[in-house]
Amino acid sequence: MPIVQIHLIEGRTLEQKRKLVAEVTRAVVQSVDAPPEAVKVILSEMSRDNYANAGVLVIDKK
Repeated sequence: MPIVQIHLIEGRTLEQKRKLVAEVTRAVVQSVDAPPEAVKVILSEMSRDNYANAGVLVIDKK
């Protein structure tokens, strides 16, 4: 059972997340020959003040 975990900064629409999980599932099915029912996708959203890049919180980037 493939499990894919994706971390995202919050702000995507429900439709964007639906498209993302559909495309990721399709890619896993094609690449590892798993049935779609076996593919699990976990989306973890975080606020912009809980993620940093290069020592700067994303909320502080312009």
